Parts: sequence; C-alpha cells; structure tokens
Amino acid sequence: MAKPLTAEKEFPTTEGLCPDAYSLAVISPAYASPTGELNAILQYFYHYFNFDKQGYKDYARDIESIAIAEMLHLELLGKTIMALGAQPIYCQNPPTAFNFYSAKYVTYSRNLVNMVEDDIISERRAIASYNKMLTRLKDDKVKSIISRILEDEKLHLDKLNEILCGIKR
Repeated sequence: MAKPLTAEKEFPTTEGLCPDAYSLAVISPAYASPTGELNAILQYFYHYFNFDKQGYKDYARDIESIAIAEMLHLELLGKTIMALGAQPIYCQNPPTAFNFYSAKYVTYSRNLVNMVEDDIISERRAIASYNKMLTRLKDDKVKSIISRILEDEKLHLDKLNEILCGIKR
C-alpha cells in the first residue's frame, strides 16, 4: 500500500475539545457529504483501480496515496465530530440521521484525463470549503484541525495537476 500524501507535519489531536454545536455544524459537511472526505476516498480508489488496470502504475500509486491521506482526514474529522458532541454517522450533518451519504456522488468517468480533471475540481472545491470553514470557525483548536487538513488538500491539487500534465503528453 502507498504512503499517504500528507504534509510533513503532525495532525492535531482532538484533546481538549468540548461539545460545540456551532463548530459541529460548520465542519460536518467535510465528513460525509457529496463533497466530503468519504466521497473523496471512494472516488480516488475508483480512479486508482482504473489507472492501475491501464498500466499507469506510478500515477495509480500517486492517486492511492491521496486516497490514503483522505482516509486520515476522515478519521480526524470523525474524532472531531465525536469530541464536538455527535456520532460520526455517514450523513451530511451529524447528529441528524437523514440525508445519508450515497456513492452516487462519486464520478465514474472511464477516461483517465476526465478522472483527473474531476479530481482537480473536487480538490478545488475542498480547498474552497475548508477556507470558508476557517472564516466561520471560532474555536482555535477546530481551526487548527481544519488548517492541517487544508495543507494536505493543496498538496493533492499540486500532485493531480502534475498527473494531468503527464497523461496529456
């Protein structure tokens, strides 16, 4: 299995966080919404399988490393959601048990260029979403968690742009 594509910096812990409905509402969509980390994981693994099958082993490994990093983000967000007072159920706004996540939001392109272009769009949305969260959050601890995830998303975007240039040659 590939090493996760993450910044050379430890992830913050959730130690010291207390229940906070406002912070919970701000960050929850990053967990299991159509544009959240769960969707990113599934989409990247779908794309990884296709790149691998078509013989693009290096690019496949890069995409797998992004997927694994997104798994770390999902874990950190799940722990943060719990620390903020909700169960990390796979829906858009825990603790509400409706609007459950669906894999229909994964982009199932079959063309490799389209896959990477879809991933670039997703990373840009994630970056914009995390930046917006940072402007809304008041808790510095939660801000540090979101800031750390944001660092990785920027790395992912750079790597995807690199892959896109490589496959378009």
